[in-house]
Amino acid sequence: MATPPVNQWKTLDKDLKRIGRLEEATQFVARPLVAPGIALAFIVLAGVAAGLVIGAQPGHLIVVAAAVIGAYMALNIGANDVANNMGPAVGANALTLGGALIIAAVFETAGALIAGGDVVKTVSTGILAQGAVSDSAHFIWAMMAALLAAALWLHLATWLGAPVSTTHSIVGGVVGAGVVAAGFGAVNWGALGSIALSWVISPVLGGVVAAAFLAFIKARIMYVEDKIAAARLWVPVLIGIMAGAFAAYLAIKGLNKLFHVSLGLATLIGLATGVLCWAASVPLIRHQSEGLENRKRSLRKLFSLPLVASAALLSFAHGANDVANAVGPLAAIVHSVEVGDIASTVGIPVWVMVVGALGISVGLMLFGPKLIRLVGSEITKLNPMRAYCVALSAAVTVIVASWLGLPVSSTHIAVGAIFGVGFYREWHAERRARMLGLQKGKPVPPEERSRRRLVRRSHMLTVAAAWIITVPASAGLSALLFLLMTALAR
Repeated sequence: MATPPVNQWKTLDKDLKRIGRLEEATQFVARPLVAPGIALAFIVLAGVAAGLVIGAQPGHLIVVAAAVIGAYMALNIGANDVANNMGPAVGANALTLGGALIIAAVFETAGALIAGGDVVKTVSTGILAQGAVSDSAHFIWAMMAALLAAALWLHLATWLGAPVSTTHSIVGGVVGAGVVAAGFGAVNWGALGSIALSWVISPVLGGVVAAAFLAFIKARIMYVEDKIAAARLWVPVLIGIMAGAFAAYLAIKGLNKLFHVSLGLATLIGLATGVLCWAASVPLIRHQSEGLENRKRSLRKLFSLPLVASAALLSFAHGANDVANAVGPLAAIVHSVEVGDIASTVGIPVWVMVVGALGISVGLMLFGPKLIRLVGSEITKLNPMRAYCVALSAAVTVIVASWLGLPVSSTHIAVGAIFGVGFYREWHAERRARMLGLQKGKPVPPEERSRRRLVRRSHMLTVAAAWIITVPASAGLSALLFLLMTALAR
């Protein structure tokens, strides 16, 4: 009987398997390091670009350091703030996560470069009294400390999964550095008080407006006998309202660069745009609704395209507005180094705006998905109708608040709108269940009502805590960084 052949390569096979497993483990461990590596490369490139642009003039190392911090801040704005624009569309399945990232990156960059402010207040919305920090060296360190503190706080908030206001972060940073640099009298406490007021006004307004639109959609479209006919009537009206609100907002943001746009003129531009878009959308909605079944699920198709358009417009408006949070202090530092004095307003160089615009887009692509998922699906379940109410609320509330002169935060409005939609759904579902229970003689017990909650309360507490602590946290961190920077500079 022949003996079976001996495997002469048994030891080598075992070694090769071990090497294969080691390679798989290395790839698994290295995968999470790809995004930070790309982010670090972008930050280094921003510093190199700043060095090439500024040349070898005195203070060029300060500008390079400020550019590095500004790029880091822009990355964190993209990671945290942009989720409020794209989260509802992704949560409603109107957009894939990849599609949302691409659209947001394009429109954020376009908004920053096309409609981003050419001139920005160096003291971040007047939070420091004029001339409070008269020494240019101390002013440079204060702006740098504020920028770095805001970026670090946004990084921590993103890691914790809390959408916070980038404007409040940078304001807190300016307050902390300003108090240490020039005392408590340097801070415009009235402006800071209005910011604190916006913590309450923004989410409440956003939630109320979003709930009101959802109530309208339910009453006029979803719960009528002929849903398709109702949608043909009212969906173009809602599209016209959205288009008009964005046109008014962008007129104020963009046309102001060419000539002064009063709120009245912006309102007229918004009304004209809204009427035109309503007229254009009537045949479009009629065509889309042909052959649809007369049920609520069919309505989602009619809201999907307007929802994608609204998400793109929100990203454009955000890029135009919030890029200044990253590049404003950087532009102030560049101006102080080049000119040697402190101006109340400074122009933003093109290269500085490019750093901010690209940084927001890169940060969104690398780190945005976490908060996009949270905002879009983990607070409450969204469909295209509910998500459209959130986007509509964000656009309308900003315009109304500007008209009334109320301080608001776009981040707080959007997140408040999501909670408003969720709480309205809870109230509406409980009301219908109560009515059905009374009809059947079976009231809904308290434990069943608790089980039917449609909003995750834990997220509400996390977000509210992050909002409240944003200004003091960034202020305290900025004060420490300012002391450290001035000590090292001696």
